[in-house]
Amino acid sequence: MAAACAGMEAAAASPPSPPPPAAAAPGSAELVCAQGRNLKAVLCQRCGSRVLLPGAATFARRELLLPAMRKKAAAAAGGGGDVLREHWLVRDMFSFENVGFTRDVGNVKFLVCADCEAGPIGWHCLDDKDSFYVALERVAHE
Repeated sequence: MAAACAGMEAAAASPPSPPPPAAAAPGSAELVCAQGRNLKAVLCQRCGSRVLLPGAATFARRELLLPAMRKKAAAAAGGGGDVLREHWLVRDMFSFENVGFTRDVGNVKFLVCADCEAGPIGWHCLDDKDSFYVALERVAHE
């Protein structure tokens, strides 16, 4: 069943291991501690709701295709998505402070803000119960 998620991945590769902080892109370097975890809280870009506490996730690189962020009416009209490469990897769904999950889309659930439903901000393959990805480009940090 792992092949079911491969279509949602831009590059079919094995799940990533967290890179050393020095490997982080210039924009993310101030967000990652020496152990590769998030230094700052992760927030919804739209409403500011707290998604993750500092230290709750590990920086990971993995190319994933997420649908474009837009209002529900526009999303129903269809359209493309974005290939995102930098994510916070969360291993336990109970580490989230405030996140919602969409209905299954194939073998994937997308992560959204539980307060304002902005998203998708992340990705979860149902074959891997312990990997939840939150795209750095889709969230704010404080």
